[in-house]
Amino acid sequence: MNATLVLLAVLRAAAPAGPPECDPAYAHVGASAAAQGSVSLLEVAAGAVEPVATWQARPLRFWRDEAEGPWRAFIGVDLGQRPGGARVTLRPARDGSCAVELSVERVAFPEERLQVPQRFVDLSPRDQARAAREAARLATLFRSVTAERLWRGPFRVPLEGVQPSSSFGRRRILNGQPRSPHTGVDLGAPTGTAVHAMQSGRVVLDEDLFFSGRTIVVDHGLGLFSLYGHLSESRVKPGRVVDAGEIIGLVGATGRVTAPHLHWAVRLGDARVDGLDLVRLTSETRP
Repeated sequence: MNATLVLLAVLRAAAPAGPPECDPAYAHVGASAAAQGSVSLLEVAAGAVEPVATWQARPLRFWRDEAEGPWRAFIGVDLGQRPGGARVTLRPARDGSCAVELSVERVAFPEERLQVPQRFVDLSPRDQARAAREAARLATLFRSVTAERLWRGPFRVPLEGVQPSSSFGRRRILNGQPRSPHTGVDLGAPTGTAVHAMQSGRVVLDEDLFFSGRTIVVDHGLGLFSLYGHLSESRVKPGRVVDAGEIIGLVGATGRVTAPHLHWAVRLGDARVDGLDLVRLTSETRP
């Protein structure tokens, strides 16, 4: 064995081991594997003190439904999260720090080719500056955290009687040019169809944006947001507290679109996640 290999072996042996695996009776996730863009639910045994946990170096936000019930937190696996082993670290735990293992699975997202007005592909300097400002504003908004949980119960698809598409994560080719993956779910419906809030929360944005047209963003608390784009009309204003299922706007074809539809996106902290997965998860667990 040469000197380099010997040194690497010594460094590995000297490297501090990570925290041990948590006792499943203390902390666990619903499934040990999670797909890119999915949402998992972490449960920690009841205790007087709220747990402290991190996922991808970011804190998780806990709630509980009853004073003596378990603590719960959503784990958002970003659309671009690297596949492979990952872990949630809890500290302090009952007997010191421990970890919950979560394996991230790669998703073979399909490719989609679309034709849109060329001004939405080759942006003018003015449009480019506007789009950059709006993207920065949204990023800052999604990084903010309301400490209070503003929802209760399962989440819902924002349109009634519509069969959701599997558009989340699609690699888009616009007018022959590759673009970023699609970070929301497209729900096709005629202009004027009622758009419902996926759960209760506070409206934090109601504006016309370059790419998503008339757009509403709702803060559901604990770092969870929903975005509704391409609207023809808004029925709310920033600061308004909306109920689950309340009509907040109407489907339209504003912004970069090929036909009337709702662009529905969900952010959990910095993680771009599939709203349909959140609906599925909460219909099963009813947090």
